[in-house]
Amino acid sequence: MNPDALRKATPEEQFEEVTRGTVDLHSPEDLKKKLKYAYDSGKPLVIKAGFDPSRPDLHLGHSLLLTRMRRFQDFGHTVVFLIGDFTALIGDPTGRNATRPALTRDEVKANAETYKQQVFKVLDEAKTTVRFNSEWLDQLGTEGMIRLASRYSLQRMLERDDFKKRFRENVSIAIHEMLYPLLQGFDSVALKSDVEMGATDQLFNLLVGRQLMREENLAPQVIMTGPILEGLSAKLVEGKIVGDKMSKSLDNYVGVSEPADTMFGKLMSITDDLMWRYYQLLSALTLKELGELQAKVASGEVHPKVAKLGFAREMTARFHGAEAGRKAEEDFEKRFAKKELTAEDLPQVELSLAGAATMPVTKILVEAKLVASSTEGRKMISQGGVRVNGEKVMDAKAELGPGEYTVQVGKLKAARVKLA
Repeated sequence: MNPDALRKATPEEQFEEVTRGTVDLHSPEDLKKKLKYAYDSGKPLVIKAGFDPSRPDLHLGHSLLLTRMRRFQDFGHTVVFLIGDFTALIGDPTGRNATRPALTRDEVKANAETYKQQVFKVLDEAKTTVRFNSEWLDQLGTEGMIRLASRYSLQRMLERDDFKKRFRENVSIAIHEMLYPLLQGFDSVALKSDVEMGATDQLFNLLVGRQLMREENLAPQVIMTGPILEGLSAKLVEGKIVGDKMSKSLDNYVGVSEPADTMFGKLMSITDDLMWRYYQLLSALTLKELGELQAKVASGEVHPKVAKLGFAREMTARFHGAEAGRKAEEDFEKRFAKKELTAEDLPQVELSLAGAATMPVTKILVEAKLVASSTEGRKMISQGGVRVNGEKVMDAKAELGPGEYTVQVGKLKAARVKLA
């Protein structure tokens, strides 16, 4: 790591940037001391964040933590992207009201590979250390696991909100679930991390790591938690952004692997208030630059739509490249802002009936990549969000025969479909 990168901003300036959006910080004084030591000594801090590859794809909510890691990285610190291939065999019980189903080693390995492909759209791959916690947890063995388990009492483990709630409601808690916080904490010991980052619901686990490091006579890690990102439908209510967290199951998400035009269109659909929240948590703009932009919007010098276009362009470029971001903006302006949605502009999709007389509309939506699944297609039809040649489809069982159709889902997705 280049020591000069550690000195491109003062410790105070670094502290302001890396703590933006932070919810829990244990402790501010410790972090300031660590940043000053790194600045004076030229020795970068070790920043750790763990990801259990329990699902193969990520959305912007997951990238929030990666964005916060990138800020440390840009100041010259060492970022460790820790893949919890061992702990994924247990499954993080955080926030769960039931035991997670166990994953196989092959499932974990496959998901881990897709994670690595996606995270480097945010992190600088050349400056990122990727580790797998099986490197040290596989070596613990039976004796080591027993010794680790002896370092925490059952009473303290039941102080976790989710364990406490399940115990009170007589919902099963498997013994192996209680090992998870200890194993995550042991990761911090193995990596000698200076800072560990996670979401707010990870606070208990992060504190365990801090305690285990003290017991190993290591300088305890600083703990930083960030908010859980709200989904696209969130709104400002009484001065506060309110809404469900971003989730694929709630269809209020932006997937990092979604097509550029879909990503751009979804981000343009959010409210102006939610835009500023996303800017603060996800944008590469500094707090000073963001403040200047907000001031220009407030004064009328810059229209809110221009600010939103800038954010959508930044996110699309981050995950698809600058050229894709520029083109997605052009396409959006042409099709939606200028009301020029024409058949010639739409992607062309040819589908084979394979000898059948008709094809269900829900299947057409999936094959044309206008929805992720037939279930989502039926949901959009029931909500009146699907049109064929400008007419609403009212029946989820509707089918189409041979011909050419303009098929539209919501305001942002459409295709020219040829059935033959």
